[in-house]
Amino acid sequence: MTAQAGDASFKKMQKIRQQALLARRNLSVQARASASEIICKKVIETKTFSAAKFVACYLPMRNEVDTRMIIERAWCANKRIFVPIVRSKGEMFFREIRPKTTLLRNEMSIWEPTCGEIISPRALQLVVTPTVAFDADKHRVGMGGGYYDRCFSFLRHRKNWIKPKLFGVAFHCQKAYRITPNPWDIRLYKIISESN
Repeated sequence: MTAQAGDASFKKMQKIRQQALLARRNLSVQARASASEIICKKVIETKTFSAAKFVACYLPMRNEVDTRMIIERAWCANKRIFVPIVRSKGEMFFREIRPKTTLLRNEMSIWEPTCGEIISPRALQLVVTPTVAFDADKHRVGMGGGYYDRCFSFLRHRKNWIKPKLFGVAFHCQKAYRITPNPWDIRLYKIISESN
């Protein structure tokens, strides 16, 4: 890819990201809460969630899909829940969270547990993935840090999807017509919005 083509691709991705973030921000608090509940119920009702013992799920911030219902249901079902821990070097880990775990905001304002067991990403069975934009082919745009793509890069080389299964959750208004993936992008296993 030439530098010019790469620059055009980057600008297009930035435009998709900005449009999706604006659409999400423009939802009312009530609309976000209602759609989040529908999305969480859909995740909980999947066979993947039912069968999984090791589940990763992000802690919501700003106006993302509120995933707390998924976390609480997992605890009730005796599943172990792990949340992302990110570092400025571009690394991401998953640490276990329990109902009484202490949380602190990191330098990027993301809530993280202060203690808990770290799990290998390969040991996870389901990963509820934050999604800024998505398309019908299960391509995802995140915030641009590449944390999930790096952490789950081993999935790129699989012919058959075994685990973990990456479920992107997002509001319908964040759907893009088409996202052209980069060679390093990891495709989602499933996208769940309030309307699909």
